[in-house]
Amino acid sequence: MREPSSVGFEGNGVVSPPPQALLERLKDFGQEDAFALWYELSPEERDFLVKDIESLDLSRIDRIIRCSLRSQGLPSAAIEPVPESSVSTLEERSQEDRDRWWKMGLKAISDGKLAVLLLSGGQGTRLGSSDPKGCFNIGLPSGKSLFQLQAERILCGQRLAAQATNENSASSVQIHWYIMTSPFTDEATRKFFESHKYFGLEAEQVTFFQQGTIPCVSKDGRFIMETPYRVAKAPDGNGGVYSALKSTKLLEDMASRGIKYIDCYGVDNALVRVADPTFLGYFIDKGVASAAKVVRKAYPQEKVGVFVRRGKGGPLTVVEYSELESSLASAVNQATGRLRFCWSNVCLHMFTLDFLNQVANGLEKDSIYHLAEKKIPSIHGYTMGLKLEQFIFDAFPYAPTTALFEVLREEEFAPVKNANGSNVDTPDSAKLLVLRLHTRWVVAAGGFLTHSVPLYATGVEVSPLCSYAGENLEPICRGRTFHAPCEITF
Repeated sequence: MREPSSVGFEGNGVVSPPPQALLERLKDFGQEDAFALWYELSPEERDFLVKDIESLDLSRIDRIIRCSLRSQGLPSAAIEPVPESSVSTLEERSQEDRDRWWKMGLKAISDGKLAVLLLSGGQGTRLGSSDPKGCFNIGLPSGKSLFQLQAERILCGQRLAAQATNENSASSVQIHWYIMTSPFTDEATRKFFESHKYFGLEAEQVTFFQQGTIPCVSKDGRFIMETPYRVAKAPDGNGGVYSALKSTKLLEDMASRGIKYIDCYGVDNALVRVADPTFLGYFIDKGVASAAKVVRKAYPQEKVGVFVRRGKGGPLTVVEYSELESSLASAVNQATGRLRFCWSNVCLHMFTLDFLNQVANGLEKDSIYHLAEKKIPSIHGYTMGLKLEQFIFDAFPYAPTTALFEVLREEEFAPVKNANGSNVDTPDSAKLLVLRLHTRWVVAAGGFLTHSVPLYATGVEVSPLCSYAGENLEPICRGRTFHAPCEITF
């Protein structure tokens, strides 16, 4: 940069050089170019730049940049398939197991031991909306947003737990909902909840907190300047949830509420079973630190991350599809007939609070982030640079024990990622998955359907306030005829 002794003039006055102590700190970390255009800025812009730099934890960011750049390209330990003993498959699960886990889960919910953690930092940009993804209405007959569907599943879980444990009312059972936003979605998310009166939940059982941001850097680790007075920054990935929970002291908040287990999921799944009693009961029964719901990989080239064991007898972790060699992706386990690497990660996780504390400390100490090469807005127009992110599954290598729980994708996984007209994971495809599942529930409960369009293109929607997973529908449905599409409520 131009030396601070260079003098700029402003009117009749002399422009002061950058604050010396701050400049020296930037020099310590090789980032002094952030002040390169100091003498071309207005007083307000110089003030903004100083505040922007002062808001950064420079030593932490320097450690993250160095550790992350150094770790790139280092050979990873070889991967092995997940041991069969680590997975609860659909075939081996008895009705007796399911009933027992369901009751155990409802008891833990009634005792206030479960919290729900929602990853909701993303905007619906790919859906053609600048709103938070959770505000999105996928076109169900009810017109409900993703946030409302999830809130009503929490309400239903509370009611079921109260009934199962003979509590006087559902309001005596509360599941606390922690919602991670980003600087881009925080205000809009809070306003959406307020304007919809928290969808029937109590305002005090919902806590919003923001994930962090981290500077975007060039390939040699220098800050990219978005404007002459602002460093380009990006959210630190959904794995930023761990450091955000620590820095906002929400892990202590969970402990003070008596919470022991945390159900963690991504917002863009229209079929997510929030606070699933069966999964919670399984998790408690296994006594593990972490668990994940998994679906069977549909075909070898499907673009999903899969669980693997890293190294001989090492921890379970997730490998992205782009990192899995095609020969390994297509390999079949002759004993089971499944792909050797078949357990797909769909961001449905369960953790103990003790483990979350361990992960937050471990990830902060190791400081290794994934580097994504992206076009970054800069003073030179869009320039290629690096965004640094952590992923939610970065927690798994820290787990002493992890269990996987197979679910059917048509029952629990309806991703909403791309605009209608795309090939996969659209609002329309998610809507159809919801309508088809709920139609099966209604028919199983003795209901009938009429429809003026082909049934494969329509169906009925069951309000989460009526039924969590298809239970208790006989009194509403038996012998009745519903005209699809419609919503079935009490």
